[in-house]
Amino acid sequence: MFVRTTIDLPDPLFREVKIRAAREGMKLRELVICFLEAGIRERGSSDAPAPTHTALPIFRQPNGTVIPARTNAEIFEILDAENPLSDETPSR
Repeated sequence: MFVRTTIDLPDPLFREVKIRAAREGMKLRELVICFLEAGIRERGSSDAPAPTHTALPIFRQPNGTVIPARTNAEIFEILDAENPLSDETPSR
């Protein structure tokens, strides 16, 4: 059983894989499956931990003070306070 999916690849990578598939006499689909399976096998046998999500960037003011992270709602409140509208409030 197969599942059809779509992925976006950078043009140079796509060309490289397409050329390699042709050289090896394989369909692009077959080569991509081989690469994915090899990557999964390699990851499974590795003692290296799986990649973790990176923390959000920390922004600092010129004096070094950390600018706290804000939710979208907090950002909209700040923007609304800085730029009061007459009678209209944009929908969010």
